[in-house]
Amino acid sequence: MSRLNWTEFAPDGAKALFGVHHYVTSETNLPEELVHLVFLRVSQINGCAHCIDMHTRDLLKTMAIDKVALVPVWAEVPHLFSDQYRAALAWAEEVTNVSTTHASDEAYAAAAAAFMPKDLVDLTITIAAMNAFNRLGAPFRLPVAAKA
Repeated sequence: MSRLNWTEFAPDGAKALFGVHHYVTSETNLPEELVHLVFLRVSQINGCAHCIDMHTRDLLKTMAIDKVALVPVWAEVPHLFSDQYRAALAWAEEVTNVSTTHASDEAYAAAAAAFMPKDLVDLTITIAAMNAFNRLGAPFRLPVAAKA
């Protein structure tokens, strides 16, 4: 069943959300690869096919397929990801699952140790933005680029 194109029916909302996306991808000090890594992990947790497809493709531009394939189990392969990347992934999971994790002190401490204060806020905005996109992409079944 075809679903609505949310950007067509709420252009001002789309503009606002894409403004946040522009901020996190262009106006922060966060490495581009880290942003795409967080976008992918949040999208995997939320099950947004469109965003998983898009951010996997984005990440493959800078990261080897071997690492990208293991993003869902990053904690089991700590040697593949830097301390900062692991802290970001842990924080992304905590914030995405905030209703059950309550953003634990342990994850916050790890993230705070790995990022300067402004960068930690920007990382959290990055996570929040992708959660918002996922909550539009999945329900409205945005298409994927992958072909059969």
